[in-house]
Amino acid sequence: MNSDLFAPFNELASKLLPMLSGTDGAHDVSHLTRVWRNVKEIQHHEGGDLELLAAAVLLHDCVDVPKQSPLRSQASRLAAAEAIARLTALGWSATRIDLVASAIESHSYSAGIAPVTLEACILQDGDRLDAIGFTGIARCFYTAGRMGSSLYEPSDPRGKRRALNDADFALDHFPAKLLKLAEGFRTVTGRSIAARRHEVIRSFYLGMLEEFEDPVERA
Repeated sequence: MNSDLFAPFNELASKLLPMLSGTDGAHDVSHLTRVWRNVKEIQHHEGGDLELLAAAVLLHDCVDVPKQSPLRSQASRLAAAEAIARLTALGWSATRIDLVASAIESHSYSAGIAPVTLEACILQDGDRLDAIGFTGIARCFYTAGRMGSSLYEPSDPRGKRRALNDADFALDHFPAKLLKLAEGFRTVTGRSIAARRHEVIRSFYLGMLEEFEDPVERA
């Protein structure tokens, strides 16, 4: 794994990256590098401890919990506990470890935990930016393919007369989650970037509906 992608914390990355495992291409090292890019951009404008953020980025998905697992909502708590163990082994102070763990625990959408530090807000924003925009679209359909989901429910693709089910229909994930994310960003910089990426996924969603939906349904 190329630790140089996490400059200026290449040494930290070289120690933590080999510990990572899992086969989910939506939460792999390329995801970590994109989140790190987002986090650095936000931190440049908002401040915060960049070393703490580097550790949090590198470890925020260190426990692989499949989307279909009943433990999915616990994934960030499990990752936070694992991060504590790994940073303790590296000799980090308890105070700094707790800050990293807090950021990891609150980054997850499904966990519903509000971030309480600036670093936690930045990690949450940086991670959620990777779920919207062009990359977010790609990740959505990649994950749907891994789960064996259909593209959409043909008789009611918008979910007007049924409950949304993004486990079975990829397009349902847009109104169920992705189109809601831009409302919850914590930092000024994150909100600005999210607004642009939100328009990308909104345009894609409406454009996809236009290609197969009955014109009467769109009225």
